[in-house]
Amino acid sequence: MTFALAPVALSSNQPERTYRGGEGISRLRRETQRGEFHPEDFVASTTEVFSGGGVGLSSLPDGRLLRDAVTADPIGYLGREHVARFGASTEILVKILDTAERLFVHFHPAAGFAAQHLSLGHGKTEAWIVVAVREIDDDSPHAHLGFTRDVSEGEIEQWVGDQGVTGMLGAMHRVELRQGSTLFVPAGVPHSIGPGITLVELQEPTDLSVLLEATQNGQQEDAFLGLDRAVALSALDRHGWTKADLSTLTATRQRADRIDTVTQLFPALADPFFRAEWIRADGSVLLDTGYSVLIVLDGAGELTWDGGIQRVRGGESLLLPHSVGDVTLSGKLSAIRARPPAV
Repeated sequence: MTFALAPVALSSNQPERTYRGGEGISRLRRETQRGEFHPEDFVASTTEVFSGGGVGLSSLPDGRLLRDAVTADPIGYLGREHVARFGASTEILVKILDTAERLFVHFHPAAGFAAQHLSLGHGKTEAWIVVAVREIDDDSPHAHLGFTRDVSEGEIEQWVGDQGVTGMLGAMHRVELRQGSTLFVPAGVPHSIGPGITLVELQEPTDLSVLLEATQNGQQEDAFLGLDRAVALSALDRHGWTKADLSTLTATRQRADRIDTVTQLFPALADPFFRAEWIRADGSVLLDTGYSVLIVLDGAGELTWDGGIQRVRGGESLLLPHSVGDVTLSGKLSAIRARPPAV
């Protein structure tokens, strides 16, 4: 059966996870919070969680899995040039993430490690766009990212073995966050997101995490991706990051809080992995052709393309297939557009 492709609004997709959060997602979505352990909304996801079982995969309104639909019509969804370079992979996973507690210290393996040890085609480089913050327990919104000094293999082993969380955090940079902050997180770099953060996350299409810190229930199931602990920890970036180094991760081509129609987010370091735009429409904005995920943050308006028109409003997430062509976004609203790497 052939399905005509058009922009499609997707319902929230929030599997149960091991940490508390989700309030910011429910506020953004204008929905009732699903529960305290539903802190991630997998948006237009063709990626399942590491433990499998189809968890994390997005469904289209007609009931098909998006993964199956893309596999059946990769050129329609992704475009001929994208398919020639990447095959039927969307090359991107988008999430809305919200923390009610500090997220445990962890890192994600790079593509080379994932290929060698897990037979996978992607690692997990990621980047964040902070869309809302709130103080919890009088602690300002923040994240910990990267070590402030070189850390030895033995010190890492001791921290993990003894669960020396104070030592881990004390050796990491604290980065203050606000609405509009962006942060590029290369694979291998340890990090922990503080409480009270709602962000849009772009990442390579995997769910690979190595936990340096046990989850709150004391379990470390899948903490090392089924690998020997020493092997898993060998993927960690133990080098010290200077403040100048760190500034390369927070840099953007334009600041997200500037009043521009379309703001290009993330440093050029992110280009081989994904792209993101912050869109502010007060009238009409033309979105060029290409597979993308649109998350409307606030306001209301219309999407118009050669073949139809669709109302949109704050809290909606929409998939824009390549074959839809150029799209005009009109009205008074702000949105984030997430895209795979350019071809």
